[in-house]
Amino acid sequence: MKKDRGKSIRHSRKHSLPMPVQPKQPVFKQTIVPAATSSAADQLLQRAREHHVAGQLAEAEALYLQVLQTSPNHPVALHLLGVLACQVGNGTVALELVDRAILVNSGDADTHCTRGNALHVLQRYEDAAESYSRAILLKPDHAEAYNNRGGALHALGRHEEALECYDRAILLQPNYAESHNNRGTALQSLKRNREAIESFDRAIALRPNYAETYFNRGNTLQAMGSYLEAIANYDRAIQLKPHYAEAYNNRGSALHTLEQYQAELESCDKALSLNPNYADAHSNRGNALQLLRQYEASIESYDKAILLKPDFADAYYNRGNVQLILKQYKAALESYDKVLLFHPNYEYMQGMRLHLRRFLCDWENISDERRQLEAAIKRNETVAIPFAILAMIDSPQLQRQVAEIYVRDKALKHPPLAAIPRRPKSKKIRIGYYSADYFSHATSYLMAELFEQHDRNQFEIMGFSFSPDTVDEMSQRVSKAMDRFVDVRMMPDREVAELSRKLEVDIAVDLKGFTRDCRPGIFAERAAPIQVSYLGYPGTMSAEYIDYLIADATLIPENSRKYYSEKIVYLPDSYQVNDSLRAISDRSFVRAEEGLPESAFVYCCFNSLYKITPEVFDIWMRILGRVEGSVLWLLEENPWAGDNLRKEAARRGIAPERLVFAKLLPSPEHLARHRLADLFLDTLPYNAHTTASDALWAGLPLLTRMGKTFAGRVAASLLRAMNLPELVVTTEAEYEEMAVELARDRDRLQALRQRMQENRQSAPLFNCQKFTRHLESAYRTMIERDYAGLPPEHLYIK
Repeated sequence: MKKDRGKSIRHSRKHSLPMPVQPKQPVFKQTIVPAATSSAADQLLQRAREHHVAGQLAEAEALYLQVLQTSPNHPVALHLLGVLACQVGNGTVALELVDRAILVNSGDADTHCTRGNALHVLQRYEDAAESYSRAILLKPDHAEAYNNRGGALHALGRHEEALECYDRAILLQPNYAESHNNRGTALQSLKRNREAIESFDRAIALRPNYAETYFNRGNTLQAMGSYLEAIANYDRAIQLKPHYAEAYNNRGSALHTLEQYQAELESCDKALSLNPNYADAHSNRGNALQLLRQYEASIESYDKAILLKPDFADAYYNRGNVQLILKQYKAALESYDKVLLFHPNYEYMQGMRLHLRRFLCDWENISDERRQLEAAIKRNETVAIPFAILAMIDSPQLQRQVAEIYVRDKALKHPPLAAIPRRPKSKKIRIGYYSADYFSHATSYLMAELFEQHDRNQFEIMGFSFSPDTVDEMSQRVSKAMDRFVDVRMMPDREVAELSRKLEVDIAVDLKGFTRDCRPGIFAERAAPIQVSYLGYPGTMSAEYIDYLIADATLIPENSRKYYSEKIVYLPDSYQVNDSLRAISDRSFVRAEEGLPESAFVYCCFNSLYKITPEVFDIWMRILGRVEGSVLWLLEENPWAGDNLRKEAARRGIAPERLVFAKLLPSPEHLARHRLADLFLDTLPYNAHTTASDALWAGLPLLTRMGKTFAGRVAASLLRAMNLPELVVTTEAEYEEMAVELARDRDRLQALRQRMQENRQSAPLFNCQKFTRHLESAYRTMIERDYAGLPPEHLYIK
């Protein structure tokens, strides 16, 4: 009997649950028929058979060959040599031998069954099923032929038919452990997991040391979300079969889902020590390293997986994700292209690839691809992660639909924690802020003073950090501002939620949403009775576990609330907090050192380049064409984008040198050099957010066009809170005309700058103390409703 090594479980990043569990291929049974007893040849056969049954295959093979030397067409010797060849995985030799045996004795059912096994080894499953059917025709009570035919049909994805074969085999031979095992794999493929477990349990009752069944049982439990039980089954399989590489690999996959990435890495390493050419284990090892932020090492693991398995779409996808994190954009695009080459309908790939091309400003056919993406979203296909479409599609309806698809796909694979019991009212409201950005990052630049300004007589402030292991001035400032600061990087989501409950957090504030390094699983487990989305993700999460979204009347007009699953908290000025203590360097920049013409009108946009659309760039180039000698100053995020934008400018009749690219600088210096520009031109459908606050804080006028979505209305919210509503327009024509008029009317522009300087001290936007009181009022209202037993509702804060 050949015991199949089984399929491994592969998982893919990120956002970051395992790929669906794949059942182990069914075991098919090899029959070793008894030999006759009279002649010398028959005596050799008897001895060969004894060696064969004992697992002494080399000795058995030598004796079978001795029989064939004297009797070249001996059907039993040919058949049993074929059985042996199947056992060692040599399907070609096995097929040749059993075909010779069948020529001599075409009526032997066992030989036809073994022919099917040889074809199975060769992955010729249709042909194998036919051979098994021939064996059954010759011998209707041939349980092994039914079992093995089920295996071929299973491999063809015909699981219902496979199940019928296994049931027939068991009817003929009730204690047939292999068929009970294989029946379980068919049931698992049919997502009848409870029944599958029952079949595996029967197989184990018949054969307590059946390692493959424990392996399959672990796979099914993993599919059911019972990861700890799955690990226990893999451990039992390994105990019975210490060199079981597949069990170590799949054990690693269960650990991955439990977010025990170091333990997963160790399990994958053990699998690879047993089988260095195990592509799936190399890929899963890469996933563990990726989530341990060992990015270069993870790419090495993906490369090894791809070398062993050149069409490995999962490994290409995950490698591309890491290359994107490392800003190796061209390499990432090559990885994504390979995914689509080998798996054209790979989940999320269409949107991820389009998102990546935006970083490169590679716009060839991009409008057509965006329309195709929109059509796929409308068909409810899993083609894009929510964040990827914010800069592509100015439709709150489609953005909500993408989030719903994503949340449904990434829902917890196990039951969440029990509901939080109602707590007695406490003296202070405990607020937990959860983020991966507690270092020199845009979120902390905006929020640091808020943490410091919270009223400690009414609130206890806790920071839950899953930031990188980074210590800088901002990380120290933020941690010092918290009453309690907890590093939860290495804790699984469920443990973070349990810790939050133990600390009696009243309101959990998710500062990440669906952005890089997000951990929505913490909130899916219910970290607190009230859960709020704020700042990090500019849109709806469409998740039932997020109760409130903090916004303002500009971002989400009442007629747009239907596109948001959360209840909206309307703050009175702008939703965005700002740090009024942000330092601006006293360094005096001159245009020449930034490559800017001394007397030119300088338009700038310091948004990330992926926010630039071909349509926005068209307008910008028309503006440059109308304002003689003007230049456009952009961030230099990567060389490929710069080259592509210069080419796009030339196509539109604008000299490429009129695009100037700024090197990245530390925040205080970057804020200071804003003074070299004359007007900030915003993007749509994804506005400037922190970059808008940067410009306004530095005294640089910003012109925005307001869109339909949260992400496309942020700059308008900030300008209104800065008392500069005239810089908010709604049409392309207004945007272009105002950009040109301000360049031609320097007095008007200077008056704007003067108002900005005055408003910076008096307008609400940079009054962090006032903002904090508004936010605290929102928190108190949420808590009061909860204590009163009232559900979340839209809140208007005065």
